[in-house]
Amino acid sequence: MSGARITGWGIALPDKVVTNEDLSARLDTSDAWITERTGIKERRIGGTTSGLAVEAGRAALARAGVRPEDVDAVILATTTPEGIVPGTSAAVQEGLGIGGGAFDLNAACSGFVYGLVTAHGLIATGARRILLVGSETLSKITDWDDRTLAVLVGDGAGAVVLEATDGPSELLGWHLGADGSLRHLLYCEHGGYLAMNGKEIFRHAVRAVIESSLVALQRAGLTPDDVDLFVPHQANARIIVAAAERLGIAPERYVVTIDRYGNTSSASIPLALADALETGRLREGSTVLLSGFGGGMTWASAVLRWGA
Repeated sequence: MSGARITGWGIALPDKVVTNEDLSARLDTSDAWITERTGIKERRIGGTTSGLAVEAGRAALARAGVRPEDVDAVILATTTPEGIVPGTSAAVQEGLGIGGGAFDLNAACSGFVYGLVTAHGLIATGARRILLVGSETLSKITDWDDRTLAVLVGDGAGAVVLEATDGPSELLGWHLGADGSLRHLLYCEHGGYLAMNGKEIFRHAVRAVIESSLVALQRAGLTPDDVDLFVPHQANARIIVAAAERLGIAPERYVVTIDRYGNTSSASIPLALADALETGRLREGSTVLLSGFGGGMTWASAVLRWGA
């Protein structure tokens, strides 16, 4: 079986920036209240799920030096598809000129890590190149008069190209989980808006990140002390800090981008990963831990040896 590694990455963000001050002008809230409870200062709003995915995918393909026609499949992780049928991944495939397969994957905010594990599995069984994209327009399913949720969400996309390698795979260990009995904590019905029990989500999310991360690390034969960089889902700064502290991962070893982007669901981990790469925090040979959680309730973790 072939190993796999990430060879390119790209992001896409809407031009419109919505600050806490902007929201305070129309909602019963304030910059101090939002910052203290979430860590968010601003978010990007706008675009379409497919349009952002195409932009991020094009950047990732260019960085990897891969032609669209050489990609075997597109995996689009999203909770905000543009229709029930067909999958939004079909529009991404067309927009990029990719000739392989395409499918949507909805595991809420865990979607990118679910997709990462799936992509490695496809390559292990014969695929040569996979484009994995996390793209969201949560603003489309948010009630902007609901101050508890309007302050949280943002739109954006992040993409990576995975290619087969004759050497070891960069994926060292992984863990996927779900508990459908908790689906009432975070959901959106057809034609409705997001609904969330924030207090319960916080409690379950911290536990899920810790337990899932430890399982993935154990499968990789590692411990939290071996992690060079922790890239968690960006849902709430307090969740990130709580999980990292209990894992024994110091602030200089984890990534926080929620202050600039808000919660972008399945796009948040690839956006944070790209930020770490662009700022030089993630280097070849680094051990990186990715961990996400979201509605379903789902959770997922993956341990990578970057550039393996």
